[in-house]
Amino acid sequence: MNEKKFLITTSLPYMNASLHIGHAYELVLADVVARYHRQKGEKVFFLTGADEHGDKIITAAQKEGIGPQMFVDKNVARFKELIEKLSITNDDFIRTSDKERHWPGAIKLWQEIAASGDIYKGTYKGLYCVGCEAFITEKELVDGKCPHHATTPEKIEEENYFFKLSKYAPEIKRLLESGDLKVTPKSKAREMLALIEGDIGDVSISRPDRTIPWGIPVPDDSSQLMYVWCDALSNYISALGYGRANDENFRTLWPADVQVIGKDIARFHIILWTAMLLSAKLPIPSEFFVHGFITSAGKKMSKSIGNVLYAEDFIDEYGVDALRYYLTREISPLDDGDMTHEKFKEVYNANLANGIGNLTSRTLKMAEQYFNGTVTGSVSLVPSFRTKVTVMETSGDIPGLSIPYVVTNDILPRYHKYMSDGEVNKATDVIWELVGYLDQFVTDYEPFKLVKIDKKATENILWGLLYGLHNISLMLIPIMPNTAEKISRLVGFSSDSAGETIFNSKAPEQPLFIRK
Repeated sequence: MNEKKFLITTSLPYMNASLHIGHAYELVLADVVARYHRQKGEKVFFLTGADEHGDKIITAAQKEGIGPQMFVDKNVARFKELIEKLSITNDDFIRTSDKERHWPGAIKLWQEIAASGDIYKGTYKGLYCVGCEAFITEKELVDGKCPHHATTPEKIEEENYFFKLSKYAPEIKRLLESGDLKVTPKSKAREMLALIEGDIGDVSISRPDRTIPWGIPVPDDSSQLMYVWCDALSNYISALGYGRANDENFRTLWPADVQVIGKDIARFHIILWTAMLLSAKLPIPSEFFVHGFITSAGKKMSKSIGNVLYAEDFIDEYGVDALRYYLTREISPLDDGDMTHEKFKEVYNANLANGIGNLTSRTLKMAEQYFNGTVTGSVSLVPSFRTKVTVMETSGDIPGLSIPYVVTNDILPRYHKYMSDGEVNKATDVIWELVGYLDQFVTDYEPFKLVKIDKKATENILWGLLYGLHNISLMLIPIMPNTAEKISRLVGFSSDSAGETIFNSKAPEQPLFIRK
């Protein structure tokens, strides 16, 4: 039987400056989803990359006194270092300046759209926001400025190529209303419908090369360069081989199952990218997952305010898993979320150092002290991540067996539902429900006292606690992979000749998380 494929992509961060915590969030969010689908046995392909063309790159490179290619090479190298520090498991990395891998796909997509009669030359006169790399309308302005960058847009009049976006508005409207094009959350689909129902018009998809001399030339007209969005959006298929001789990945993996994007670029993807694909007669993505922004102390991050957060700072002080935990649980993928160094430290100490760290340490220490680390269960029950195990709720004489009942009949089903829906924060909440349940179990039954009275009952309780920790380690694999591996190594299990589950555990030499 062929493996089920799962293609997930992130948007391409723009290589004009250092990447802040918001970029790290999108990478972690997509990585959690990708790891989860791999864990389920699917054939996952996780794509990310770098957007490297446009006038912001030219301006930034000129400020440093170097050429644009050297400038983006430097920033891409930093980006790849961040990917490694975040423990991101992307399968590919595409660069829009890559003439061998990206350019052929971008050019072929343009040619296919042109062959459909959807590209024409005209004169654009209007407003252009350099920060957005986009033309905007008067009604989008707030007090005469771009709502995203708080800058006054430039007034531009120039000859460009246009894409007949308006031609595809009715079909995109139908796709959104029918749910054939899924947008999460649904509120973003409603926003896109409102845009389509207005005067959507056609869009400029090129700029004169004299204006932005850094990008992909328009086929058969080198005086024009592909507009950055037309160029960058094609990365999702160019990386898979579209436009090149070896296009097996494109043929077997496209369309994307999930495209993870920020809310500020939702319209470019859900409307423009979908329309481009329809024009080129290519399959459209199954789902756009639109996440919100991360604010800092309730305010949008800004260098002028001095509240910009960088992932590297948190990783250096707390470790990568602590950062992945915060981004996964404390930030809702469907809304904006807030983050400060003070809030991070508070969450770290409460839920990691004193939460899962303390639970793991004291459970394993009791198992080692009372049973030399070998704890045998009273029933035949191999811990399982994928298969639901039916366990009858037990009476008070074997209290430890109520834990697998809770795990298999309550915790795991809810965890899988939330992970499948992309609500990774709620899935992580469920894991910590189990952490709290196990903590309360220790408080209620006090195995450190019970062992002096009834050693077998103590063993049952510790077996249940170890069973819970084992399943926590499995659920943590997508979220905190290093912590999951540590717990799994400490809480080993096997089966004896009678089929009984035996935990062969050992106490950690040092805490999983050190209180700050």
